[in-house]
Amino acid sequence: MKQFKSFIKKEFHHVFRDRKTLLMLFGLPIIQIILFGFAMNNEIKNAKLLVCDYAQDEASIAITRKFEANNNFKLSKSILDYKQIEENFKQENLKLAIIFPVNFQNDLLHKNQAAIQIIADGSDPNTASTLQNYAASIIRDYQMSLTVGQTVPYSINTQVRMLYNPELKSAPTFVPGIMALVLMLICVLMTAVSIVREKEMGTMEILLVSPINPFLVIVAKAMPYFFNLAVILILSVTLLGMPIHGSLILLVLESALLIICSLSVGLLISNITNSQQAAMLIAMMGMMLPILLFTGFMFPLENMPIPLQMISNLVPSKWYFIIIKSIMLKGLGFAAVWKESLILLAMTVFLLLLSLKKFKTRLE
Repeated sequence: MKQFKSFIKKEFHHVFRDRKTLLMLFGLPIIQIILFGFAMNNEIKNAKLLVCDYAQDEASIAITRKFEANNNFKLSKSILDYKQIEENFKQENLKLAIIFPVNFQNDLLHKNQAAIQIIADGSDPNTASTLQNYAASIIRDYQMSLTVGQTVPYSINTQVRMLYNPELKSAPTFVPGIMALVLMLICVLMTAVSIVREKEMGTMEILLVSPINPFLVIVAKAMPYFFNLAVILILSVTLLGMPIHGSLILLVLESALLIICSLSVGLLISNITNSQQAAMLIAMMGMMLPILLFTGFMFPLENMPIPLQMISNLVPSKWYFIIIKSIMLKGLGFAAVWKESLILLAMTVFLLLLSLKKFKTRLE
C-alpha cells in the first residue's frame, strides 16, 4: 500500500505541475459543461414578433398584451399595412407575425368565431413550428378565458403561413449551416496540417526560399476549396432540392471571404505547432465546438446568455450563416447583408494580416 500511495502521489504531482495536463483534465470538462449547459437549449425565448392589427379593438389589444407578457416573444413593432410584413421579415430578422382582421372582436362576440393569421419564418422549420405552437397556446388561453360561464363557446381559428419554406423541408435549414461548418472546419484543418506536414517533410525550406509572397501562398491554398464549394452547391440543389433565390456571384464572393478567413486561422495554428497530430487536434477541438454551438443552425443564439451571445459574434461562421440564408432562401441582395458582410470582411482582413505577420519566414 505504501508503494501504491507513492504512485498516487506521483500522479497527482505530475498532473498539477503540468499546465497542459491540468487544462485537459479540468479545464476542458468545465468549459464543455458550461457551454453545453447554457447553449444546448431547445426552448425559444425573445423571438422577435410583429403585430399587424387592423381591428384595434379590446380583444386584439388583449391578445397582443398576452404576447408581450410572454417571455418566448419580444414585440418588435406594430404595423397597420399587410404589405409591409414580408419586407420586415427580410430586414428585422423577425420570427413570427400576428395579423388581426377588421372587426375581430365583433366577429368573436356576435358570430362566436373569429380568425387570426400567423406568419412564421419557415427557413428554420423547427423554430417556426415551436413558435407557432407557442402562439396557438397563448391564443387558446385567451379563448378559454372568454368561455368561462358561457353556454356557447367562442372559437378563434388560426391560419398559418410559412414564409420561404412552405413545405417545412429540413434542407433549407441545414444546408447553409453545413456549408458554414464544412468550409470553415475543412479549410482550417487542411491548411494547418498541410503547412506542418511541409515542416516535417523538410519541404518548407523550398517554400521559404521561393520568391512567392506569403499572401499568394494563402490564395493558392484557397483555390481547391472553391471546387469543394461547387460540389456542395451542386449536391444541395440536385439531391436536396435546395433553392438559390439570390445572386450566385454574391454567394461565391461571400464564400470566398469565409474560405480566406479560415485559411488565415489555419496558418496561425500552423505557426504554433510542429506536428500534424497537434495541428489536427487544435484545429478540431478549437473550431468544431464553437462552430456547432455559435453558428446558430443547431441551437438558437437568442436563448443563450448575453456573454455567450457576445462570444458568438467572434465566430466567422455565424455571420456567413446569416448571409447564406438571406441569399439562398430569401433572395436578398448585398443591400440586405452589407452589415454582416462588412463584419466578415473585417474579420478576414484582421486574421489575414495577423497570420502574415506571424508567418515564419525562417526555420528555427
